[in-house]
Amino acid sequence: MTAFARLTTLAKTTLWDRAYLALKAALLEGRYAPGDRIVLRDVAEELGISLTPVRDAVNRLTAEKILDRGGVGNGGGATVPRLNAGQFMQLMTVRSCLEPVACAAAAQHASVLQLDAVEASLMAMKRSVRAHHKQQYLAEHYRFHFGIYAACKMPIVLEIIENAWLRCAPTLTLSLPEYIPGLKRYEFHVAALAALRRGDPEQAATAIRADIESARVDIGLLLEKANQK
Repeated sequence: MTAFARLTTLAKTTLWDRAYLALKAALLEGRYAPGDRIVLRDVAEELGISLTPVRDAVNRLTAEKILDRGGVGNGGGATVPRLNAGQFMQLMTVRSCLEPVACAAAAQHASVLQLDAVEASLMAMKRSVRAHHKQQYLAEHYRFHFGIYAACKMPIVLEIIENAWLRCAPTLTLSLPEYIPGLKRYEFHVAALAALRRGDPEQAATAIRADIESARVDIGLLLEKANQK
């Protein structure tokens, strides 16, 4: 079993879809790291359901290239891919191109309530750093970004962004020991929210792009060093 509960127990209805969504949420929130094994029986136990819907959900994520197929012991399952520098850079290119577009659109459509929720996530990120709660930080970081993009009113763009996040979110955890103590990218988050509050699409997009590019550089260097070993 895992050191912390990654998944929430589900009611026994629409189990296949809900298992799929639970695994996606765990990946998006950084609850799995590169190389982590996803064992079907462990996941089924955490969710309180049978193996079949979990197997179907894992098979779908594997088909979508989110997970790597592989026999990983009791109950079968998959593994979280270890991206090389080139693969990570490609995914961050997708993010750098599309997330500023979504953010700019959100500046025109986001409600006060939506932006209040985004700000709440930003404040929770800061609190989690002070309390040294890495998992909470990762979850709130995801909610901050997708709280913004949810307001863009471009569902196809949002779907592509989510796919890129699913594939790179575990790799983003590699930079946590270096940048969380100083909240290295916090200023970009603050600038993005301020621009959204002003209804300024250009500045909102600029801040989000700077945030993504900063992560691309830092984590890309870590991956290049790892590949050289």
